[in-house]
Amino acid sequence: MIIITFRYRHRKEILIGIILFILLSIIIGSIVYININNKVEEPIVIEKKKETKKQTNKEVYKVDIKGQVINPGIYSLNSNSRVIDVIEKAGGLTENADTSVINLSKKINDEMVIIIYSYDEVKEFGKTKEKEKQVLTECKNNEIYSLENNACIEIKETTTISGKININTATKEELMTLTGIGESKANDIIKYRETNGPFKTIEDLTKVNGIGESTLANIKENITTG
Repeated sequence: MIIITFRYRHRKEILIGIILFILLSIIIGSIVYININNKVEEPIVIEKKKETKKQTNKEVYKVDIKGQVINPGIYSLNSNSRVIDVIEKAGGLTENADTSVINLSKKINDEMVIIIYSYDEVKEFGKTKEKEKQVLTECKNNEIYSLENNACIEIKETTTISGKININTATKEELMTLTGIGESKANDIIKYRETNGPFKTIEDLTKVNGIGESTLANIKENITTG
């Protein structure tokens, strides 16, 4: 009777041990299987990253900017950039820059050439009213650079053929080309004319907060009211 009891208990312990071994094997197998799957997926993720980088590189354009900017040269910009972005990349405009014949909002193209002219150069394009029709041609094919200017536009009402800025219709960017007029003052000019109506005389510009006689004296020859 003692021998039978001993064998039964022994078999029970062996059975429990076998069950535990099977469970442990299943757990270890599951862990190994998960790790193998993760390793297989890693190259796919890396490949996607490489693909994205390759696509980004295709969207970078090189643009050549010359003339009245602080640092003329060739710059790399994103394909959705505009002429104004290239100017900022080149350090901004010089005091002699005249953007009246330039489309600042134009989107750039690869190998684009942008020439920023001086006030004197623009005046030479059309000294009289009869020459207005020739301005676009002169702008695009300036003999000084012997290059086509891809940023040229036809003359709009915001400026006159003499290269002067119309303070009643000029954009913020055009006003900022004037000596001593930064972004803040340009915004104040636009706000003033929207609130009080157009400027009747150039001297009315001194009614704008922050613009005094000295500032007006510096830009008087470069502005008009219409």
